[in-house]
Order: sequence, then structure tokens, then C-alpha cells
Amino acid sequence: MLTVPGLMLGLALAFPATAQTDTARTAATGPVEGDTRFTIGDIVVTAPSMARSTENVLTSVDVLGGNIVQRQSVDNTWELFARLPGVVLTDFNQGTTSGRFSIRGFNGEGEINAVKLLIDGVPTNDNAGGMTGIDMVSPLDIAGIELVRGTSDPRWGLHNIAGNANILTRIGGSYLDARAIAGAFGTIDGQVSAGLERGQFSQNYLVSYRRTDAFRDHADLDRLNLAAKWFYDFGSTRLGAIVRHSNATAEEPGYLTDADAYTNRRRSYAVSETDGGKRRLGQYSVHLDSDLTGDLALSAKGYANALRDDRYVRFSANVAQQRRLTQEWQYGGTLALHYHASDALMIEAGGDVQVQDNKSLRWLTNRRILTSQTRDQKFSLTVYGGYLQAVIEPTDWLKITPAWRLDRVEGDFTNRLAGTTAPINDYGTISQPKLSVAIVPVHGVTVYGNYGRTFQIGAGSGAYLVAPRVVDVAASINEGFEGGVKLTRGRWLEARVALWQQTASGELKRRLNDPSGDFDNLGKTRRRGVDFQIDVKPVRSVALWGSYSHQTARIVTPDPATPSQAGNAIDHVPQNVFSGGLDLTPDPKLRVSFWGNGQSSYELNPANTQGRYGDYVVLNAELAYKVTPQLELSAQLKNLANDHYEYVWYDGTQRLHAPADPRSLFGAVRLSF
Repeated sequence: MLTVPGLMLGLALAFPATAQTDTARTAATGPVEGDTRFTIGDIVVTAPSMARSTENVLTSVDVLGGNIVQRQSVDNTWELFARLPGVVLTDFNQGTTSGRFSIRGFNGEGEINAVKLLIDGVPTNDNAGGMTGIDMVSPLDIAGIELVRGTSDPRWGLHNIAGNANILTRIGGSYLDARAIAGAFGTIDGQVSAGLERGQFSQNYLVSYRRTDAFRDHADLDRLNLAAKWFYDFGSTRLGAIVRHSNATAEEPGYLTDADAYTNRRRSYAVSETDGGKRRLGQYSVHLDSDLTGDLALSAKGYANALRDDRYVRFSANVAQQRRLTQEWQYGGTLALHYHASDALMIEAGGDVQVQDNKSLRWLTNRRILTSQTRDQKFSLTVYGGYLQAVIEPTDWLKITPAWRLDRVEGDFTNRLAGTTAPINDYGTISQPKLSVAIVPVHGVTVYGNYGRTFQIGAGSGAYLVAPRVVDVAASINEGFEGGVKLTRGRWLEARVALWQQTASGELKRRLNDPSGDFDNLGKTRRRGVDFQIDVKPVRSVALWGSYSHQTARIVTPDPATPSQAGNAIDHVPQNVFSGGLDLTPDPKLRVSFWGNGQSSYELNPANTQGRYGDYVVLNAELAYKVTPQLELSAQLKNLANDHYEYVWYDGTQRLHAPADPRSLFGAVRLSF
């Protein structure tokens, strides 16, 4: 039964909110006084809405424009986040289980994922917080990407541990945009994005197909994406529906040992020759945005997400092959009301509810032949919460945004192999106070600070009181602080520096291979760092941007079972993360771009006993020429310095390596009407 935090959520079961349009409006008109957002590229304006806007989130917010995203050649959409500051990419390079991005001193190891993922404002994480749903989006259909870092954003609860990312797709307008890519490793890619707007009704469609043999042996990938969007504008109200589908089949090359990782990087061992999987994704949502009065706006969404992930994997010769089958249905909604009480006060109230129906099954297999079943779990999870936020602007140089969010968790668990059941851990009401302040002491300078709490609950069986545990596991509470300064000088300069810290009580660390799906307790942790960003446009034909983040992630108080880990670095978190680029347009028809990203090395395990790996610097270049206003030819050279970088992990007995792609060339033809 829904309690007070969820009273406003009855309507949310049918609808939710979009932050797409307000950000688009701001990005198109340049920086706003007192705004802490940082923009790279351009976002096309559609229909503005104030509810659930990042304009009211006074933290480190980064916006990547669609004009940059749409011209990229990537196997996986999460790779696009390399263009955003402070982002760590984890490249497993294992078929449909390809990788993730992470922020603020967290890693992407498949244990906890600290980023809430949204597509057009629709929650899209899987049960464990993973980013499987990102595969549904293709670059040509993206209007922009918002990345919110820190703990002060009250709009989201579940998975919003270190921030959230919203991928905004193209909605509205009349256009036909097609791009064909061919290049290294037998890669072919075709994307068509089309829009038709007549009067008050708009339609948008996407068809995208990518196939590649990939750099490594036994790593073929086929992916088909489809999307359709229909919206009707009644004047003060806009109503729409979105349908997405993705179907991917891929082989997995497996991991290399120390002995082979640097001698034959393309190699795939015989033990992996039947590894691979199929992933089918779907997302179905309805959207409502309405200006109820001149001062009151409503934004709501209702959605259903479907996931079927069927994978065969053998990590090394020391273990048997497994079949891992994950099936998830998620239903939910979001709702936000934005009331502009006066020039000095805005109040926003909102909430969301998510209902999950999940199955997790595993078998031991021999070359895809089932030998025994090791897991058959069925579990439901319902998470609902609400928030109240005020934006107080007593003067034009001061903005204060106090907020409070409450979340509740319900569900039950069944182990169908053992015939046992378990209730959800009693997490109680998870209280998350938040406060942000921004001051504009002089024109072009914004000084801001924020405080907030977010939470983490167990994933899979870890969220339930499963034997032999007899005591409920409390939610891990993340408490964060941030202070920053943003500098703007017209359209030619944006710069920002931020200091931040985030501590967590009882952080959970999910095991990768435990058949029960249980977890380890990492203990109390502390993450802190400093972020620098700059974007300079000295003349119209030159744009220069760069970022640098220094971060540390430590175990402060370890689990009692591992006391020696006190003070150790959290695994797979590099201390230094950097990115930058240069865009030159010496002629309206010609574009030359250079960009890159990199990181320092990381520890492989919490014990810090396996050495440091994973450092890299990857540089890329692009040359594009507009033959006509509708036709553009381009070439991208990725990893132009041919850096031999890799992802490395430790399975408890040996280090395992996944080499990344070497230097590779791709050509593209783009037709836009």
C-alpha cells in the first residue's frame, strides 16, 4: 500500500516527465546567468517544458549536443560518453556485454552501477543498475545527452547514487537524415532518422543496423534498432507515445592471460569459441506535458521496459561455461508539477514508481549443451518515492534550492530450485535531504555549493532477506558535498572547477560469479575529487575544449571479514581522467576535428594485491566535407596513435585481459534533407 511519499504517484502509473526541451532551449540561446550547466555542441529546440528541468539542479551538469553525437562511429552508445568530462569507460568488449560508463569515483564492474540512466526521461536501468537499455539508442537519433553528477538532484531515487544521465532523442520537426558507415574490421552501419511534422502532429522514426567482425577473433556483432515517436500538440498540452526495439546477436572473444595479452591481442581461446549471446530490448512509453495555467506546468510519463538477455560465457579454462538468462519486465511512471508562485519562488513536487517482475536463471553448460542448473530465481521489486523542491531567488544574484526526497521499497523473492521464499529487506523510509546554493557575485561568475543524500539497495537476491542471513541489510546511504565556480564570457568562454566528496555507509559489492547472486559488503567508503573543465571559442571557426578530473576512492571501514582492506583503493577506479578536443571549420564546407580521452591505471581488487593496469590515452581525428548542403563525406581515424590499451580484471586466481581496438579508419556518407 502506498504511503505518504507515494500519494502523488497514483497518476504517475500512467504518465511521466521530460527534461529534454528546457535544456534544448537553454543550449540554443547560450549560457544563462547563475546556471551551473556546461554545454558542448548544440541541441535543437522542440517544445519547452519547465517540469523536471536540469535548470533547477545546481550541481555539475554537462550537456553534449546532438551535432557532435550524430557524427560518431561507435559499436555501442555508451562509448559516446567519452566526450563528457569526468567519465570513466569500462570496455569489457564481450559481445552484448560490451561495457559501461561511470562517474564520481565509482566503477563499471557490473557490481554496482551508480548512474541512473534515462531515455527521453524514461528510467532505463536493469534491476542491478546496468545500462543494457542504452543499446536501444543509435547516434543519429540523439538530440543531446545530459549528465548530472553528484547527490543533490532530488528528481530520481533508485540507482541515482552518483548522478544520472538522460539521452534525449529527436522529437518533432520535418527532416530525413541518413548516414552510412563502412570501415575497419568489416564494419558496416546504416542509420536513417526521419521526422514529419504537419500542423500539430509530429512523427519521428529510426531504423538502424550495425554489423562488425570486430578487432578480435570470434567477436562478430549484429544489432538492429527501431524506434517510432508520435506527438500531438494541443497548444498548451502535448501528448505522445514512443516505441523502441533492439535485437542484437554477438560472439564473445573471452579474456587473455598475462602470457598472451601483449603478444597476440586478436586471439580468442578455444574455450570461448561457443561463447556469445542474444539480447532483445523493448521500451514503450506515453508522455504528457501540459501548461495547466500560466504559472503551473505538469509533466508525466508512463512506461514499460522489457529485457531478455541470453548469454553463454566461459571466463577462463579454470571454470565451466555458463548459460545466463535474464528476463525483466519493468512498469512505472513519473510525475512532476512545477508551480511558479512568484518571481522569487518556484515549487516543484514530483515522484516516480517502478514495478519489476524479474527472473534470473543459470546453468552449467558444455559448448552450449546444458549439464546442470545452478540458479532459478524469480523476484518482484517495487520502488516508489516522491520529492519536494523549492527554488528561491530573493535577488538576481542568489538562488537557493532546498529539497527533500523519500523512497520506499517492497518485493518478494523465490528460489525455485530450493523451493524457498524470502521477503524484501526492511529498508524503511529512505530519507534524502538536499540543499543547493548558487551565487553570482559579478557578471559571468557563478559560485555554487550543494549537499545531498542518495541510496543504494542490493541487486538481485541481495535485496532480500535470504538465508543464511537473519538480519535485514540496511540501505547504503551516500552523502555528498560539492563546491564549484563557473565562469562564462559571452559565447566564447565557459569554464568550471568543482571540489566534491561522497561517502557511503555499508557499500555493497556484487559478486560476478556467485550462483546465488549474493553480494559482498565493501564497507564504509569515501570518494573525493576535483574536476576542471574549459570550452573556448576564440573565433567562429575554432572551438577548443578540455577536462581533467583527479579522484580517489577508498575503503574507510572495511567489512569485518576483510580488516586488512582498511585504507585500500577501490578497484577499477583510475585517479586521473581527462578528455579534450579541437574543432576547426576554416570553410563552411570543411570540418577538421581532433579529440581524445584517457585515464591513469587502477587496482584490480579491493585487496590491492594484483598491481595496477588500465591506463591509456586514445586520440581520434575526423575530416568532413560538405559536397552540397545535403551531402557530407567524412572519415574518422580512431586511436590514431595506436595505443595498446585494455580492460583487466582479476577472477581470484589470475588476471584476465580484454584488449581494445587498435588504430582503425571509418568512412561515412551523410544525406540530410
